[in-house]
Amino acid sequence: MKVSKRVQAIQKKVDVKKEYSLEDAIKLLKESTAVKFTESLDCAIRLGVDPRHADQMVRGTVSLPHGTGKEVKVLVVCKGPKIQEALDAGADYAGHEDYLEKIKSGWADVDVVIATPDVMADLGRLGKILGPKGLMPNPKSGTVTMDVAKAVKEVKAGKIEFRVEKAGIVHTSVGKLSFDEKALVENARAFLAMIMKLKPSSAKGVYVKSIFLSSTMGPGLRITKDEVGV
Repeated sequence: MKVSKRVQAIQKKVDVKKEYSLEDAIKLLKESTAVKFTESLDCAIRLGVDPRHADQMVRGTVSLPHGTGKEVKVLVVCKGPKIQEALDAGADYAGHEDYLEKIKSGWADVDVVIATPDVMADLGRLGKILGPKGLMPNPKSGTVTMDVAKAVKEVKAGKIEFRVEKAGIVHTSVGKLSFDEKALVENARAFLAMIMKLKPSSAKGVYVKSIFLSSTMGPGLRITKDEVGV
């Protein structure tokens, strides 16, 4: 298979067997970008957990110090005065029955759904639609709350939600390559610190098996586990 000049240039710079520090990896990924759009910086961590067991599920949220660099569209499902409260806080959409009907008809042009507890029974009936899209509000992630203004502001400011997949991998974006190196390092460290904080007490053996950083169109660089103190 023919390899493009862009990929050839990247391959000359990258040592796939080497373990990089966050600073070195981010610097290299920024230097290697050669596409016409702003790439994301993605972090993938392979954990020594079995997500089939509820007590080994790693799931949580973290507020990235420098945000995600992405404009997040937020829908708040709520009633009464909470609708205006959500809109005033920066929600893109807010309402109740009208948005339930839109979701039923297939609309899902949002990144995050926040809801007040009193409407969760209604949203629960849409679980087969929202669940597979990762949009179902959850109290553990702070997206089921009466303080909708706070929830909206946190999401807009860079709060992200993550969960371990069936294969034991947690994957998320921690910013844009257009950020300066220090900001990306601090975002990545905030995410890694939260992963360590959420280590299940029932997890046996090696918890963090591997860490990789990559850009949208760039290579995956292995990160030294010294970054998480293991």
